[in-house]
Amino acid sequence: MMLSLTAAIVLALAFLFSMLGLGGAMLYIPVFHWFGYDFKSVAIPTGLLLNGVTALSAAVSYLRAGMVDVRGAAPLIVSSFLGAPVGALFTRYVPTETLILLFAAGMILAGGRMLIAAGRPDTRRHMAPGARFALMGAGGFGVGMIAGLLGIGGGFLFVPMMLAMGYPTKQAAATSAFVVVFSSFSGFAGHLAEGHFDWPLMGATLAAVIVGSQLGAKVMRERMKAAWIKRMFGGVLLAVAAKLLWRLFG
Repeated sequence: MMLSLTAAIVLALAFLFSMLGLGGAMLYIPVFHWFGYDFKSVAIPTGLLLNGVTALSAAVSYLRAGMVDVRGAAPLIVSSFLGAPVGALFTRYVPTETLILLFAAGMILAGGRMLIAAGRPDTRRHMAPGARFALMGAGGFGVGMIAGLLGIGGGFLFVPMMLAMGYPTKQAAATSAFVVVFSSFSGFAGHLAEGHFDWPLMGATLAAVIVGSQLGAKVMRERMKAAWIKRMFGGVLLAVAAKLLWRLFG
């Protein structure tokens, strides 16, 4: 019964986060934790796996629609792929409470940034290719480490980074989904090597993730406006951060 309820919630979350160019781990992980699964050894690796599957399912749809900047995303893909397993190895040294605090802090920063930007039109900034390559490489490695440490794909940081570099909102969300695939599976592999997994939970939620992410990607392509995406993104992140902090200190 608990697995069925968990799968239903995951389906709804996959629908939402695939529209935002995210894998959804930032909500999958708290949900698993609230249902009593261990934060480090179960919630984080399962969240990473589902994060990667959600992002992959959505990214395939975005690639077919020509919305992904594959060439521009290459530095993010390589650097985040290398950084994620490094972060995963550090989870054994960081207390669970510290991980939750870092998790909440990251969501507050990203959520506030997106709400502030929601009322602004997309602006196309022009950066020198070398500067963009260097920023994406350094930023991708850092985000990859954070992703592996906290069990997230890094999309909540990739999207603001690409928006700051001048990507249109929909292209940033679609490209982020593509990048998140690599950082998520790389981080999951790092946790798997540490013996962190729960096969029944993983199996029960994979189908829900695939269905939800395909539906969400279709809605985003055909119906969503950029401002809506930013507001949804920001609001969800702040709400989950508040819930985590309430659980930790309440």
